[in-house]
Amino acid sequence: MTDTQDVAEAAKDRVALGVPALSLVVLVGVSGSGKSTFAARHFKPTQVISSDYCRGLVSDDENDQAATPAAFDLLHHIVGVRLSRGLFTVVDATNVQYPARQSLIELAKRHDVLADAIVLDVPEDVAIERNRSRPERDFGPGVVIRQRKDLRRSLGKINRDGFRRVHVLRGVEAVENAEIVHERSWSDLRHLTGPFDIIGDVHGCRAELESLLAELGWQGLHHPEGRTAVFVGDLVDRGPDTPGVLRIVMDMVEAGTALCVAGNHEQKLARALNGRKVRVAHGLQESLDQLAACDEEFVKRAHTFMDGLLSHYVLDDGKLVVAHAGLKEAYHGRASGRVRAFALYGDTTGETDEYGLPVRYPWAEEYRGRAMVVYGHTPTTTPEWINNTICLDTGAVFGGRLTALRYPSRELVSVPAEQTWYTSVKPLGGAGRTPSRLDIGDVQGTRHIENRFGRPVKILDTNAAGALEVMSRFAVDPRWLVYLPPTMAPPETSGRDGYLEHPDEAFAEFAAAGVRHVVCEEKHMGSRAVAVLARTPEVAAARFGVDDGRAGEVFTRTGRRFFGDTRPLVDGLRAACEPLWEALGSDWVVLDGELLPWSAKAVELIRSQYASVGAAARTSLPLATAALEAAAARGVEVGALLERTRRRHDNAARFRDAYARYCWPVEGLDGVRLAPFQILAHEGRNAALEPHAWHLETLGALDSPMIQQTRHRFVDLDSDAERDSAVAWWEELTAQGGEGMVVKPAVPAREGRMQPGVKVRGREYLRIIYGPDYTESLDILRRRFLGKKRSLALREHWLGLEALSRLADGEPTWRVHEAVFGVLALETEPVDPRL
Repeated sequence: MTDTQDVAEAAKDRVALGVPALSLVVLVGVSGSGKSTFAARHFKPTQVISSDYCRGLVSDDENDQAATPAAFDLLHHIVGVRLSRGLFTVVDATNVQYPARQSLIELAKRHDVLADAIVLDVPEDVAIERNRSRPERDFGPGVVIRQRKDLRRSLGKINRDGFRRVHVLRGVEAVENAEIVHERSWSDLRHLTGPFDIIGDVHGCRAELESLLAELGWQGLHHPEGRTAVFVGDLVDRGPDTPGVLRIVMDMVEAGTALCVAGNHEQKLARALNGRKVRVAHGLQESLDQLAACDEEFVKRAHTFMDGLLSHYVLDDGKLVVAHAGLKEAYHGRASGRVRAFALYGDTTGETDEYGLPVRYPWAEEYRGRAMVVYGHTPTTTPEWINNTICLDTGAVFGGRLTALRYPSRELVSVPAEQTWYTSVKPLGGAGRTPSRLDIGDVQGTRHIENRFGRPVKILDTNAAGALEVMSRFAVDPRWLVYLPPTMAPPETSGRDGYLEHPDEAFAEFAAAGVRHVVCEEKHMGSRAVAVLARTPEVAAARFGVDDGRAGEVFTRTGRRFFGDTRPLVDGLRAACEPLWEALGSDWVVLDGELLPWSAKAVELIRSQYASVGAAARTSLPLATAALEAAAARGVEVGALLERTRRRHDNAARFRDAYARYCWPVEGLDGVRLAPFQILAHEGRNAALEPHAWHLETLGALDSPMIQQTRHRFVDLDSDAERDSAVAWWEELTAQGGEGMVVKPAVPAREGRMQPGVKVRGREYLRIIYGPDYTESLDILRRRFLGKKRSLALREHWLGLEALSRLADGEPTWRVHEAVFGVLALETEPVDPRL
């Protein structure tokens, strides 16, 4: 029966009417009862959908009754769109007849939201008088009298219509004194931010639960770090001590240190305790027998607890959803029988498999929501991340493990079962997906890649197609492809005379973002390289699934192998990085750096695009200068042209010197060096999030002819002296032919829209990029547009960090590869390559 709030006519005090924050509110009352005035007083104009307004939209006359059917079609459409988008909505219409109300209740149900009714029951003569004072209401009192009769008939049974609550305001004073209070839904716990320990299906395994809580650091009902436990349901059945598990969880929930959502086994056990007819199977008899040995007070307490469990919780500002069997995004925060059924059982087809168990749709494979969804219900051998969802049911009662997820760190903690307490009719976990198997369906088409460092990154189908071309034809074995470096943006254009880029703009950008300390790293003019190195081939096979005898790979920023055979380079770098194994406590490492010299990889590019320009300039410009000098000697007025040609000759020489500095002969690996500047990842750690001082200090311990150190300066942006010193250092580097430097926050930002690094290139180096005579057209170049480059750099950075985090968390190769592929896809976007 619907709850009814009846406010008497004589009510003098303010009366609060509680309505769900996400709901449909249906106003009910005769014409002239004050519904529109009430709506305008209590709700936003955009929240109120009026039948009169819709009638006006379809007929230009709000009183044209002939337009009423079309008006209500429009009203239902608008209300449906708003509810589908999760917007609180109010319907302002008479709604005194059952069919009108029923159509709105059905609309709310279709969108899985609750519906409340607010009845404005004012005296008949008041309504008639109000209509008489409104010239547009030219109908007589008969309409109000007829509507009043419909309302009287409705009031006796409106609480059976299907509303969550009916608020009846009897009389003018009751209407005037009403206040609207928006109530948070019971599942809406967005204000709780954690940290959380989310625990999978326990199924009566009390000893395993106690062991897991101890492993997680719990001390009795509390955690010393103030963590909150969240249970995904199925506490009961099958295991040896359902009452013991219930007692632990109930005590934690009552102490305010735990939450628990309903599992299908709790629902079935509660129904059995209610005396309902249920099929006694799947371990229910074990729970009934164990509870029969408990005192009546405990059984009553457990019954009340299970009966009151909610279908799901939305936590941490909507970033986390916990439901027993999972929950697709359209149902997050919603309330209906359909939502509860999905949360308890998943999305089932209605069929059964060869084991007699329900066949379920793989909803997680299609999930693209912003919130992380953590669930249980379907036992598996190991938890697996699928599109920002994870199942924590690792079959403890079947002899597997009891698993918890630490949120937000994503760390998995588990303990083994003490024994097999219940024999599963289906092999634990089923066939599953091979973690290292890649599927073209994971990357095809337009998709949004969720990441924990920024907003979801959209990958267009055209970009994905371009990346597939590169990946299939040129890339290294994708099992090595655990990271691709993001592009890097230059600073805002400098206004200094003769400069296109200058450190002052980079410093100002980070200072404006609230960064106090930055690091300036020498920018090596080489080829960007990612080195994935394992201590032994056996480590490579175990960690990366590559069992061809290789112990690593070195590839370019587009995933291509540097040389035809990189084994000698990998072996040399592994030897050079020997100190890292002990320093990092890991048998593998991923490094970011530059492979030197530039000519080792880019020799064909240098010959075709740079050397040819330099050679042509050295050949033609001296001849042109000589000819102009001869003409000037004969008195021809060619002074301006001669001066410009001499400048171009000088610029051409500078251009050749600029690229030649980065080229030197190599024989095999002799002369080849790696300049590493960042440790990206190693076992259990996304090292890219560590302060840059740690990277440079750790890498500084490497002493090998194959390793070139990265010179750097740390700068306090509040110190003019330190900023000036860094600028002077940059000028010294670039005057000697250096490319320039990269300015980064000393401590990398973990999220947000701040650039991870800004490259500041030297005046002479920019000749390679913009051509020998670029200094002649600085006014034009200063109008270059940086917005797209900066957006691209940020999105690729987010995906790169996400790939490293998935790698460090031990997620399957295909999950890591999803983010890496996204970087490669973004690289196909058209952006000025000179930036």
